[in-house]
Amino acid sequence: MVHFEFPYGKGTISTDIEEERVNKVLIPPFHTYYNEKAEEKIIEESLLHPIGTARLQEQVKGKKSVVIISSDHTRPVPSRIIMPLLLKEIRSGNPDIDITILIATGCHRETTRQELEEKFGTDLVEREKIIIHNCDAQDDLKECGRLPSGGRLLLNKFALETDLLIAEGFIEPHFFAGFSGGRKSILPGIAGRETVLYNHNAQFIDDPNAKTGVLKHNPVHEDMIYAAKRAGLAFIINVILDSCRHIIYCVSGDYEKAHMEGVNWLKRASTVKVEKTEVVLAANGGYPLDRDIYQAVKGMTAAEAAVKDRGVIIMLAQSIDGHGGESFYKTFYNKKTLAEIAEDFIRTPREKTVKDQWQSQIFCRILRKASIIYVSDLPDDIIRNMRMIPEKNIQNALCRAEHILRKKDFKINIIPDGVSVIVDNGSTNLQEKNIGKDRDKILSQNTL
Repeated sequence: MVHFEFPYGKGTISTDIEEERVNKVLIPPFHTYYNEKAEEKIIEESLLHPIGTARLQEQVKGKKSVVIISSDHTRPVPSRIIMPLLLKEIRSGNPDIDITILIATGCHRETTRQELEEKFGTDLVEREKIIIHNCDAQDDLKECGRLPSGGRLLLNKFALETDLLIAEGFIEPHFFAGFSGGRKSILPGIAGRETVLYNHNAQFIDDPNAKTGVLKHNPVHEDMIYAAKRAGLAFIINVILDSCRHIIYCVSGDYEKAHMEGVNWLKRASTVKVEKTEVVLAANGGYPLDRDIYQAVKGMTAAEAAVKDRGVIIMLAQSIDGHGGESFYKTFYNKKTLAEIAEDFIRTPREKTVKDQWQSQIFCRILRKASIIYVSDLPDDIIRNMRMIPEKNIQNALCRAEHILRKKDFKINIIPDGVSVIVDNGSTNLQEKNIGKDRDKILSQNTL
């Protein structure tokens, strides 16, 4: 037997699995990467040697104001470490500059005071000027052109009206933008809801290049790059984190050049080759990334790439915040088949994209490929309403997988952190559109 512990909320969930059942454990190489330098030292050295730009302390000279875009409560960016050093670098070049920290919530809810203190520390929150972006606050938005895809580009006016715009964030694989970080601080970070929805339209999400680890010809990414340019994003600082959320790598400087340097490092360090199996057991990296079903879809895409057609995905996500969105939930809590739901997405014009449609579209795609057993702290009825199968522990989930597959001799791919790994299964299209006409019937039988 092999003992496994998976991140689950702020703790872990564990099980023992027969060694002969385990096909591969997909741990990205960077999770075992060790940087002997202290986290603060990694940040300081990056700020000393930015990529493609002058040092930040030089850029702030003669400026009256600077806005620092910072990720919100849904992202595990270690701002307690990064932000004080970033502020020190700015004030060393211009002690009197007016600094505003702008929280990039995208279309998420407002970050609470408690969450700000957890993120930055109480002293910094009390000392610095912090504004929280609201994608629906029309008076705080300003139009600055059209996206390459045709949508209106609406961005937070505080970012557009400052003398210098910079962004703090982190880089990880992203399930339709390719990678997070860099330009993503602008779109969706500080964009208006109309702009975010247009960029996340069904046609883009269905594009074979809109997937984990891909930037080239990715239409979602191309819109984001344009938005960053129009916003005048002058400087970024992005970190890469290990499985314990420790900083192991940092890039700073130009929003394209520095970001690409980080992307190339991460791509080499996060790609794992694997053969598909009938069962995949995956977690979503623990809190805050497994706080709801909505966020757990990101880890499911890694499992999707590692599971055979009509296989079983066992997803581990504590989900203390529930399903994660009413529109997301209601999309599946109806009498339509998954095929009908998928068709509705594709027929939706770009300008008619609704909140959470992209997440629902990807989730629907995964549901049509595999049965999903969801291990969480949620009530069973919520999980069933989302077309998944509820279980409370991993062993029961494995027994349920045996029942679904009607066999016990299946192999298992194990993904401890589905958010951080890029799965290379040898396929050029991980979306796997040819599913099987009776998928809905199979799912219905399995959830009884």
